[in-house]
Amino acid sequence: MELEVRHLRALVAIADAGSLHKAARALGMSQPSLTTQLRRIENAVGAQLFSRRRTGCRPTPLGQSLLSRARPLVDGMSELITEMRAESARALGSGPVLRIGSTASRVVALWLRRLRLRLPDADPTLHVDVSAEALLAMVAAGALDVAFVHEVEGCPLRLPPELEFRVLLDREPQFVCLSLDHPAAASPVVDLADLAGDRWMVDPSVDGERDGLRRVLNEAGLDPPLLHGDYLTASSLIVIGEAVAPCQPTSGPRDDMAIRPLRGDPLGVRLLLAARPGLPELPLLYADLEAAYRDAALRAHGYREWLERAGSPLVGAWTGVGAART
Repeated sequence: MELEVRHLRALVAIADAGSLHKAARALGMSQPSLTTQLRRIENAVGAQLFSRRRTGCRPTPLGQSLLSRARPLVDGMSELITEMRAESARALGSGPVLRIGSTASRVVALWLRRLRLRLPDADPTLHVDVSAEALLAMVAAGALDVAFVHEVEGCPLRLPPELEFRVLLDREPQFVCLSLDHPAAASPVVDLADLAGDRWMVDPSVDGERDGLRRVLNEAGLDPPLLHGDYLTASSLIVIGEAVAPCQPTSGPRDDMAIRPLRGDPLGVRLLLAARPGLPELPLLYADLEAAYRDAALRAHGYREWLERAGSPLVGAWTGVGAART
């Protein structure tokens, strides 16, 4: 077996994601297929390139050596493909193809609408993933131009150093979803102690969410059971009172469940826009994302009230916090 660029790209994706599961998602393939491919690569090399542990995959010393040579090749190929696509679009007289990635957010639809109005000749595509790190790996690999992601407080993401970053919001409070007949739903603000007897549901594939929630609950002296599942399932359980779950403040409104802020705002995330280096559309992409977020925030009644109490500039003129990461 001869190593090809696709094999090197797989190795880089595994190293960046830190797990076969996340790397497979970033590469658009199944985990068993990626595991088989890695095994074949290691057989061809004649040595183990990654150590597999319960906490993820880490390159062995030989793996590190191979990766140091593979990355420039993978990056060069990604740049070549990007340039060829751009030249092809110019030759055909069509606009640029903007490959956008995002974690799930109500803001995304409003963002895409603004982009279509702002750049009518562009052809944006959308890739939504629950894993922020998988999306960042896709941008670093040249598979996406930008990614709008969130970073759970206390659980920092691995930010590829070659990417450009803009901070949309340093800290967005996370609210809680609960059934309409939950006793705590009668209050405009919910104490964590009021949810001591509830089961919480989280999606374990959302980077940092389970650990971040567990940390906050433990700090409050609570140790409730955590259910693991996707948020479509979570919604079904929340509506009938079988669980509660953290949620974005821009969620809702919904007529079948209550969405409330938590007293003291113990849960928070940082909102980031990551872009491939030198992306000329980045200023426009960020400006429209900023405006879309403001629209979504002010449409969510509970979040708007929270913003008014906090004296946020979102309620008035948006002052912007989009400085580049240093």
